[in-house]
Amino acid sequence: MADTHVLFVEDDDVIREATQLALERDGFVVTAVPDGLAGLESFRAKRPDIALLDVMVPGLDGVSLCRRIRDESTVPVIMLSARADSIDVVLGLEAGADDYVTKPFDGAVLVARIRAVLRRFGHASGPNGAAAAAEQPEAIGAGVLRFGDLEVDTEGMEVRKGGRPVALTPTEMRLLLEFSAAPGTVLSRDRLLERVWDYGWGGDTRVVDVHVQRLRGKIGQDRIETVRGFGYKLRG
Repeated sequence: MADTHVLFVEDDDVIREATQLALERDGFVVTAVPDGLAGLESFRAKRPDIALLDVMVPGLDGVSLCRRIRDESTVPVIMLSARADSIDVVLGLEAGADDYVTKPFDGAVLVARIRAVLRRFGHASGPNGAAAAAEQPEAIGAGVLRFGDLEVDTEGMEVRKGGRPVALTPTEMRLLLEFSAAPGTVLSRDRLLERVWDYGWGGDTRVVDVHVQRLRGKIGQDRIETVRGFGYKLRG
């Protein structure tokens, strides 16, 4: 990923410089800035491939910066938080972040998470996406599935609700494709973490819960059902 451009927003000089060096050693091009306003300016000027945003930065905090980025782009965003149990994690995900990493972090772990996110964004249909979904009996055309007033084009990567387009981030689209491939089947949070977030070792299920809530807000609150103690399923 030698040409991958990373925007890194971090106000701690030591962490910023050490992380930038670590990412550059792995072949990334890094723009590192100390505050949110500089981050927004750099994002607009350089259009990076991925953004790493510390939650607590001056000027414009990481959560607010994430919202501003998400208003303009679907570029992947990873939040950095000092506390795994902090409400900041949930706020960041609700603002549109695709993942988060807890500080302090190992450089190799951060690189692995960045690459996992970029793989998801580079292959939105995924191994269980378009091909599997197109085989379902609900198909109404080449790669197009209908669930009530919801239409999912698994080849064109487009979603319509009541005939109107629905704007999804790549992570939300990948999540919907997993549900569309198995309507009526309960998908556990661990399975979704593995298939959508590429976590072969498990992870924080809050990532799944917040993204499901975001997806519900766009396609209909009753379209994805919670099966308490097991996971979620898409209503056909």
